[in-house]
Amino acid sequence: MKIKAFYHALGRFRFAQFILFTVFLLFFFGPLVNTLMIAFADKYMYAEHPYFLPSALSLDWWKFVLSQKNLVSSIALSFLLATVTTGASLLICLPAAYAFARYDFPGKHFFQFSFLFANAFPRMGLYVSIAIIFYKLNLMGTFVGVLCIHLLNTLMYMTWIPAAAFRNVHINQEEAARDVGATAFQTFRHITLPLAMPGITVACIFTFLQSLEEAQGTFLIGVPNFKTIPVVMYSVIYDYPATAGAVFAVILVLPTLLLLGIFRRFIGADAMTSGFKMK
Repeated sequence: MKIKAFYHALGRFRFAQFILFTVFLLFFFGPLVNTLMIAFADKYMYAEHPYFLPSALSLDWWKFVLSQKNLVSSIALSFLLATVTTGASLLICLPAAYAFARYDFPGKHFFQFSFLFANAFPRMGLYVSIAIIFYKLNLMGTFVGVLCIHLLNTLMYMTWIPAAAFRNVHINQEEAARDVGATAFQTFRHITLPLAMPGITVACIFTFLQSLEEAQGTFLIGVPNFKTIPVVMYSVIYDYPATAGAVFAVILVLPTLLLLGIFRRFIGADAMTSGFKMK
């Protein structure tokens, strides 16, 4: 009887797990599936036709979005900005990340914590203060000004995560390379950098996606000369049917899925998650 009761309780526990997992899937993937349906729908007016599935599928709204010069240019600008932001952030932040991981200096913890400040306050208030400075420096409505905003939002990712990755590389491995005659640069290139690459890769993914989705600062600093996908989406939501807005949402989601798929294929999930380990 006790064994039977145990299996009965175990069955109820597994059923509860299944229910919770199903709720999680609906909560997590439900909006994405709904967006995909709307993006490929000919018409999707739930108020008039209360059906879960669209009445007809079509690529007309994809053709419409991709035929608009200003919309296509915003897509190109978003990917250009995300790429340049990721590259510039690597050049600026990797030396700082290595210094935080390997050296002790006065104010180290304060400076490392300061990279969190940009994310610790309401963004719009921070952007307004920056806009006043940029106006005096003639950076309003310039590519450099928008790039600075994007860099500001990614400094924490590109500093904290690589710093943790560099810290996870045991110093004895570097010393062993130096003992056999490797220079400091050779040690960094052939030992430290490859071992820290999973963490740097994770930081690059976050930086690219954060830049791709940045809207408020770009709108305040870049408009009217620079309009990225998230900025244009505001007008699309108001001026066009929901199907056009869903197309833009899918365009923003696709890079995320593509990047994760590529890195999972060539780097591996275990290597990527190791980039989050901190000592």
